[in-house]
Amino acid sequence: MRKITLYTRRECHLCDEAKAAMMRHFPDLAIEEIDVDTDPELTRLYGEEVPVGYLDETKVFKYHLDVKRLRRLLDETDPKA
Repeated sequence: MRKITLYTRRECHLCDEAKAAMMRHFPDLAIEEIDVDTDPELTRLYGEEVPVGYLDETKVFKYHLDVKRLRRLLDETDPKA
């Protein structure tokens, strides 16, 4: 199963929207959600710039999920292809 890492924080409506959109458009994609406020280094790196989604080492989006970009990246990196 493919996995996306989603950097978020509590009470972030954009984070909630991005996660809901990923679940709706990519139901087979595992989501590893990381709260940036749990680590000072993550807080420094991302500050208020969440949500941020990474597929492996590739930043897929910031603030709003780009469905077309994520779909393209998933297709390009599909290990079955």
